[in-house]
Amino acid sequence: MSSTWQIKTLPRPVPEEHIRRLAIELQVSPITVRLLLLRGVQAPEAMHRFLCPGLRYLLPLEYWPGVLDAAKIVARAVAEGRGIAIWGDYDVDGITATVLAKEFLSGHGARVLHVIPDRRDHGYGLAEPGIRRLAEHDITVLLTVDCGVANGPEIALARSLGMEVVVADHHVPGKDLPPATALINPKLGNWPSEDLSGVALSFLLMAATGKFLPRQEMDIRQSLDLVALGTIADVIPLDEQNRILVKNGMLLISEARRVGIHALKEASGIHHTDQVGVGAIGYALAPRINAAGRVGDPSLAVELLLAQDLRQARKLAHELDALNAHRKETERSILAEALEQAESQREMAGLVLYGEHWHPGVIGIVASRIVERYGRPCIILTQENGLLKGSARSVPSFDLYQGLTECRQLLTSFGGHKQAAGLKLEEQALPSLRQAFARAVQRQCGTQLGAPPPMLVDMEVPFSQVHARLLHELDLLQPFGPSNPRPIFLSPPVTVTRQRFFGMGKHVELWLRDTTDGVSLRGVAWRLGETWKAIRSASRFRVAYTPKTSSFRGAVGIELTISGIFPHEPNA
Repeated sequence: MSSTWQIKTLPRPVPEEHIRRLAIELQVSPITVRLLLLRGVQAPEAMHRFLCPGLRYLLPLEYWPGVLDAAKIVARAVAEGRGIAIWGDYDVDGITATVLAKEFLSGHGARVLHVIPDRRDHGYGLAEPGIRRLAEHDITVLLTVDCGVANGPEIALARSLGMEVVVADHHVPGKDLPPATALINPKLGNWPSEDLSGVALSFLLMAATGKFLPRQEMDIRQSLDLVALGTIADVIPLDEQNRILVKNGMLLISEARRVGIHALKEASGIHHTDQVGVGAIGYALAPRINAAGRVGDPSLAVELLLAQDLRQARKLAHELDALNAHRKETERSILAEALEQAESQREMAGLVLYGEHWHPGVIGIVASRIVERYGRPCIILTQENGLLKGSARSVPSFDLYQGLTECRQLLTSFGGHKQAAGLKLEEQALPSLRQAFARAVQRQCGTQLGAPPPMLVDMEVPFSQVHARLLHELDLLQPFGPSNPRPIFLSPPVTVTRQRFFGMGKHVELWLRDTTDGVSLRGVAWRLGETWKAIRSASRFRVAYTPKTSSFRGAVGIELTISGIFPHEPNA
């Protein structure tokens, strides 16, 4: 954890009087206006759209390059009764993209098959045997979602077998584009948003397809729950267009009209009518869907999200919950071994860790944990089919895809984006990769890596200003994620009147009193038990916190989620 804090500053000074006028115009507090300004939202109209991102602000389909042309191909196949196959991926984004397209096309009477590869078989992307099987089933249109842009040879095979191929993929393309009939990719051309998820592309494509089909009683907007799930799980930056899609999708997840979502919320310990935020999706719902692809059969998650019967959905959700528990135990075991290796590479700018028995479905999560712990990019490798297969995760200051491009002579394949990637290599190349990857990190980041940077907080807010109205306004700022981080406030100096450790000392509950206004609030510091033990001898503290509504011992009140604790230095 960072040992210091730093208050964010606006790109240019804004008079307090202007902030107060905006607050009156928008009918929110100056705190909320300042939060919007810190996120680059400056004009009153843009602030209104941010707080109330209705679907009317979603750009027309004509603004998304290639989507209408691709939709015509799919619509023509539906109208002519030809076989369509959807090929997705085994993560949440790929699964939701597949479900969305299949649900929509089936609802329009299309004959649709879907393929979600098993990572234990050939892994991510298209594969020749599967394409040949599709040809045997008289498939004439192959739609790839969340994959395909790196599968030139496989797409060429599909074309040679008489298929039209529509690729809807958000991953970074290589130098050579696949020979698809139609290709939509936000990294190509002048897209309004370059960071759409795979499921968001699937949504746009199906919305466009519907324009070329006879109107039926099917509202594509009801699929936005899937868009929210996949976009949040894939940690996509929430620019204006993504924010519109996700915000409206989260409302549907809260309503849980889809029986699969209803059952998944129950299995996650969330009442099916409870409102959910990004945290509940990212830490409760998405991991259970992901568990199917990581340590089980990804078709279970597809069945759950397509289910029509609640009893069957509950059975599937229970299976996913059990798989997720198994995934957690596997992750804990691998993480312990990976941490031992990481200690031996403390002097390296980038970490490359390897265990031949590590589960390939879990190494990506472990890589993220290592990055959190050491503050530097990490590659985790394991054995698979005679090669080393890896998942890589990065820090904000390092472009992972570019870094792996610099190491490409050592790799048999790689793909991904700035913050996450996958790769394969021969085992004998491992020592060279460790050195080359560290050099690539050093070239990009210089001396930026090492000690944790100061924790960035939005502003200092005394406890007297933390009330129900502010919590409502913070809820309007949801969904939180890349480009719209969860607000973190800094307290004035506080004293601790009571403490309680839990979770075998990993977490601590603190009762805090603001020494400037006398207001007391209760907070929970997750994974900061050891930090607190090391500094609790001080007399006063500052805490970095995010307030939320909480039910504690039957009473509804305000609870602070504490993300940092710092001894107060009077002259700081």
